[in-house]
Amino acid sequence: MKLFVKDLTVIDASYLCATRGMVGESWILDVVMSGELNEMSMVLDFSRVKKQIKQLVDEYVDHRLLVPMRDPSVHLATTKEGYSTLDMLRGEKGIHLHCPDEAYCLVDTETITVETVTEHVYQVLKDELPANVQGLEITLRHENIDGAFYHYTHGLKKHDGNCQRIAHGHRSPVELLVNGKRDAERELQWAQRWQDIYLGSIEDQISVDALALSQHAQTVTDDTHFGFRYTAPQGEFELAIARSETEILDTDTTVELLAGYIAQHVKATLNEDDTLDVVAYEGVGKGAMASL
Repeated sequence: MKLFVKDLTVIDASYLCATRGMVGESWILDVVMSGELNEMSMVLDFSRVKKQIKQLVDEYVDHRLLVPMRDPSVHLATTKEGYSTLDMLRGEKGIHLHCPDEAYCLVDTETITVETVTEHVYQVLKDELPANVQGLEITLRHENIDGAFYHYTHGLKKHDGNCQRIAHGHRSPVELLVNGKRDAERELQWAQRWQDIYLGSIEDQISVDALALSQHAQTVTDDTHFGFRYTAPQGEFELAIARSETEILDTDTTVELLAGYIAQHVKATLNEDDTLDVVAYEGVGKGAMASL
């Protein structure tokens, strides 16, 4: 007998890529389990499936930076109890962090792909289910998006949950309605502008020389990189990332403020009497709207 749950949860995370840099992603998780019926004539109670699996995914994968540990350009080193530096060496576009260990998800692979993350999630879950569950199938998939979308990474230091981690992200569509009609050209412009972008707050910006990074970051300068540091409930987070892969806002980077930021910039390109509605998403099926 098989039990399936579609759209069980969404993994909003970022991953390191030697080519693209720091990439925000949103994957929808589907699960199929097989096994003998239990005393309730079920393989597993639906409510238990959702709660148990979602809790495990949230704890070990979601809102973390996925790291391909077999990539020779990746270096991880413990600095003190519960903290590590992490480096991906990419020439002048190196990525360097110093964060609590819970900010990272270490994946035993050379490259982060949907297949390697699927296998990692499977390994997280396979030994945590009841004994009568004999088979487990995991599927990660993208949302089907009709229109433009971008991949962004950020951190929300004021958040009391895992959004406070400095390098987690989303794959997000954007809808721009000018005088009530979708403007595909402007949507594409924003998708290209924020493709594989890190969105930082000017309030968190700091010289890279002031960051407690590893020796691999010694050649990093303010000419090539932006530095960010903040303290949140989970600890102190530090990041140095290439200027060419970053956009700095004068506010926090909540989706509400991102919608307003896009609206302000787009409105400046319109005629005075034009109306504008911005629908900005934070991953799958959630977001904020701004109108000007």
